[in-house]
Amino acid sequence: MTTLVRWEPFREVAALHNELSRFMNGLGEGNGRDKQEWVPTLDVWETDDELVYEFDLPGIARDKIAVEVEDGALTVSATRERSTKVDAGRFARFERRYGSFARTVGLPQGTTDADVRAAYADGVLEIRVKKAQQPKPTRIEIADTGVPAEPPTIEGTATRA
Repeated sequence: MTTLVRWEPFREVAALHNELSRFMNGLGEGNGRDKQEWVPTLDVWETDDELVYEFDLPGIARDKIAVEVEDGALTVSATRERSTKVDAGRFARFERRYGSFARTVGLPQGTTDADVRAAYADGVLEIRVKKAQQPKPTRIEIADTGVPAEPPTIEGTATRA
């Protein structure tokens, strides 16, 4: 007896994507390493007078996070430690990332470290950067010298041909 199965190409592509992701994530693991590099997710948006950066850093203590401003760049770095030790043969799945990370984003031109404020609550690091004031054009008044302006004189010579 023959059974017909409908072919769903998008399901096949999704399954292939999952397998490739698992394979690529597993390349850095192994060899006795229990730490893994990772990069937290980041949202950035703009208000009228500041830029707001939000980093998702669940499970990291406030004193383990470093925020630095240098040469027009904002760098956030931290280390997330594995909280429990699991026997190698007793785990079902490890998906959460552990280890160190450093992420650098550009700041608006003219930003100083006094323009940057950071707050951390519920695993979210919020950094607010005040926008630098844009220079505004200034109007220069023209002084009156008291001499009336004369129209320019056009001088020339005529030659006969």
